Amino acid sequence: MSKSEESKKKSKKAAPKKTASKKGPSKEAKEFAAVKEALETEKDKYLRLFAEFENFKKRTSKERIELFKTAGQDVIIALLPVLDDFDRAIKEADKSENSSEYEGFRLISNKLGESLKSKGLEPVSLEIGETFDSEVHEAITQIPGGDDHKGKIIDVIEKGYKLGDKILRYPKVIVGQ
Repeated sequence: MSKSEESKKKSKKAAPKKTASKKGPSKEAKEFAAVKEALETEKDKYLRLFAEFENFKKRTSKERIELFKTAGQDVIIALLPVLDDFDRAIKEADKSENSSEYEGFRLISNKLGESLKSKGLEPVSLEIGETFDSEVHEAITQIPGGDDHKGKIIDVIEKGYKLGDKILRYPKVIVGQ
């Protein structure tokens, strides 16, 4: 080996070698990961808040529509006994000899009935002989009626009414036993 080659070897040995540090990710990489994680957390919070707000809007609009449908419910419930009184008065007037004297009752009854009907009040549909349904009818009493009347409505004591889809007063009926 020549002297020049030996000196090259020595100079190569003397030069410090560049090695990769085994300290882990750099400070900037750690900060970037932390910022990225914080961003994801904030995005998640934002999406949840937005979804919650959308649900709130839907729920309040649904409640508002329901409120408008049944706004006068308390007043209508208070007027139901008046309707019953008119029905009883008209039935008695039809039995009397001078039923024409009671024409004013009929007119007032019709006017009140039509006014309440325009607000959404409807009588619960019910026919004598129909099968008793505890979801829609209220049984006052049961009377023996034979096999053909068992579980069927024999008489209606008080009419039922509903406002929209909601039943305000269940019809009171007598059921065959």
